[in-house]
Amino acid sequence: MTPKLLLVVAAASAAVAFAGSDLTPPTGYRQWFHVNSAIVDSGSPLFGLHNIYVNAKGLPGLEKGGPYAEGSVFVDDIHAFTVANGVRSEGDRKALSVMVKDSKSYAATGGWGFQLWAGGDAAKPAVTDAATQCFACHTPRKDHDYVFSTYIP
Repeated sequence: MTPKLLLVVAAASAAVAFAGSDLTPPTGYRQWFHVNSAIVDSGSPLFGLHNIYVNAKGLPGLEKGGPYAEGSVFVDDIHAFTVANGVRSEGDRKALSVMVKDSKSYAATGGWGFQLWAGGDAAKPAVTDAATQCFACHTPRKDHDYVFSTYIP
């Protein structure tokens, strides 16, 4: 799992629910700003096609390289892909990950809440220890408010 692709996930809207440190998968994120797409190699646990999105609150921070406003949300929509005739095409969803900026609730992880839901229905949260499973990879990006994604105009 490359830190660059773990980057991404955070954006706030009414679709993101908070219950202490519990996050739910956001809806409508494919209408948010599409940050970038990348393919993570098969040697990574997050192998697949990654589509990164940021909500409207997070876009100004993305454009400046941080810091991000409270309520910023990044989503990493991770899919399998097929290769046919030299073309890589998106397949079934493998996982959905999110980063949510909420400094009060997530002070121990740089002000960001993290979660990943495995599978097509994104029903079961996979992150049980965000500090080691997510934030540890994000710490080298402290100067960018822990976000790996960069703005490409």
